[in-house]
Amino acid sequence: MEKAPLPGDERGASEGQQAAVVDGVNPDGTDTVTARDGWDSKLEYVLAQVGFSVGLGNVWRFPYLCHQNGGGAFLLLYILLMVVVGVPLFFLELAAGQSIRQGSIGVWKHISPKLAGIGYSSCLVCFFVALYYNVIIGWSLFYLGNSFQSPLPWEQCPVSANGTVVKECAAGTPTTYFWFRNALDITDSIDETGELNLTMTGCLFGAWAIVCLGMFKGIKSSGKVMYFSSVFPYVVLLCFLIRGLLLDGAMDGLKVLLYPELSIWKDVQVWRQAATQVFFALGLGFGSVIAYSSYNPRHNNCHRDAIMVASVNFMTSVLASLVVFTVLGFRAKKIAISCVKQNLQLLAGVELVSGREIFNVTEPEVYNEWLQLNGRHLPINLTNCTMEKEMGKGLEGTGLAFIAFTEAMSLFPASPFWSALFFLMLLNLGLSTMFGTMEGILTPLYDNFASLRKRKTAFTVFACILGFLIGLLFTQRCGNYFVAMFDDYSATLPLIIVVVFETISVAWVYGADRFLDDIEKMLHWRPPVVYKYLWKYVCLFAMVGLLSASIIRMILTRPTYKAYQQDTASEISLEYPDWALGVLSILIVIASLPVPICFLYHTLRQYLSQSSVGDGASHGLENGHYRQCCTTDPNTMATDTQLMNSVGSRLPLAEENLGLLSESEGVVESTGL
Repeated sequence: MEKAPLPGDERGASEGQQAAVVDGVNPDGTDTVTARDGWDSKLEYVLAQVGFSVGLGNVWRFPYLCHQNGGGAFLLLYILLMVVVGVPLFFLELAAGQSIRQGSIGVWKHISPKLAGIGYSSCLVCFFVALYYNVIIGWSLFYLGNSFQSPLPWEQCPVSANGTVVKECAAGTPTTYFWFRNALDITDSIDETGELNLTMTGCLFGAWAIVCLGMFKGIKSSGKVMYFSSVFPYVVLLCFLIRGLLLDGAMDGLKVLLYPELSIWKDVQVWRQAATQVFFALGLGFGSVIAYSSYNPRHNNCHRDAIMVASVNFMTSVLASLVVFTVLGFRAKKIAISCVKQNLQLLAGVELVSGREIFNVTEPEVYNEWLQLNGRHLPINLTNCTMEKEMGKGLEGTGLAFIAFTEAMSLFPASPFWSALFFLMLLNLGLSTMFGTMEGILTPLYDNFASLRKRKTAFTVFACILGFLIGLLFTQRCGNYFVAMFDDYSATLPLIIVVVFETISVAWVYGADRFLDDIEKMLHWRPPVVYKYLWKYVCLFAMVGLLSASIIRMILTRPTYKAYQQDTASEISLEYPDWALGVLSILIVIASLPVPICFLYHTLRQYLSQSSVGDGASHGLENGHYRQCCTTDPNTMATDTQLMNSVGSRLPLAEENLGLLSESEGVVESTGL
């Protein structure tokens, strides 16, 4: 059953107390009421939530963190933080959206108009993320298009006009050259802008066109796309896992991944990285979780959904890590064996190693042990050929997907097939997350601005066109550096600030006990009381700690980025120039600013309304707070939209009485919000 949402009014919640969406006036003077859209099935909703939370970070960020931070020990730490921080906050957002039936702006405005800025900040961060995230989808389109040829274009270095191998490619690897030169045509630093990369501009346009078509009719169209975009990546991951386990070196890769180092638990930075990964893996603070859950029926078991989606997310991260390290183990062993062969060729004329035939070239460990014992007696310098060193190269982010993993796939039999499968998977992972991100932008705006709600299709197209035009920043030759800058800094701090205020709003302003009462009436059973203490203390402490650690790290360590040098065909770390730091600061401030602005605006408005005789009553306010109002179910929509005339006891968030009572009647907490 679909239920009409709370009132959404661009002029503030103080004008119009009806809970149904009022789009106009009938000839007889009555309001025209529009019911809220809903999911066609529970499966659609689950796939949408899973598709949004399971994104590219599960494939190229989580495996890197797991490898760098103690393997199995990091997994245990991640599970701990997921249980005590991730699931409670995810459940909070699901319950709030399902109960109030609004996007992120309407949910926090409902608790107090002063908190509406939380929702606006969520929308801004979603917009920043959408700008660069679709660029990555464009890259996936480019590689997918180049996968339908044999041999793959990144398998061998190109030959120049005089018949020699291109110097830049010879200094690196074919996959590195193809990524940085053919795909990005990158500059040596962020200061060198360069012209637009027309190929990537076309791919970006294609990515936005796909998103626009998928979002054309809101969840009615994007929900159907989820049946493929959310399920297909799992089919591909399972295929890659089966294939990877059959490769030579797969078990060595898994040992590198899972070997536990419990000593890392005392490193504060490891805790920060694990908490950040939990935070972003579940999509907390984006508003997309709230938007998706707002289309649910009122009695949907959102507690079970929270546990299920979080579990699927974690298992997907583990599955992706297994796939990545089986394939990279195969690649690392190939490179190590090649290294041993090259060293043995150098030893061909050295008499001291007449017994070199005893080496098993397929076991680099034997060679390394021999070198450790005899290396100092040799007249030439030889290098260690360790798999661990190769496993760590290019393991993070785009380097994993477009360089390391791509190089490994080029060694597979039928490599074009596996390449097309992999990049089609990346495309679907990116699109499912992108749909959720766009929903986090559009749903709150539609709920709160009637003029946009009447023109959903036109505004969706406009948002996609605007995103494409601003996204041209990332298709310059230096665009990859801007992608890294936005990815690392434009969303992290603002999202943590958003979640901190979300937690304070529910646990302290509205009240954790009252929120649990609302959930009990909504679900017909009461969640464990442990959630009260997790929301009020553990989650809040964790988020404040994460925010503090992130700020301190930015202050003490000047932000850097990886810059590709054409002369050496390698990456080096460079500090961001001053103007780039200024852009970073502006992005963070813009995304965070709505929170204090809305608080100050509504505080001043409340003060002025109280100082004007009768002004509060004329706007439907009592002491600056909303009077009681009622919402509407479709079954009673035609007759049950009038305001209630009497004020009862504390009314639950999940019931049909969703307006805030006046402070004098005991609903608003002592905080004054």
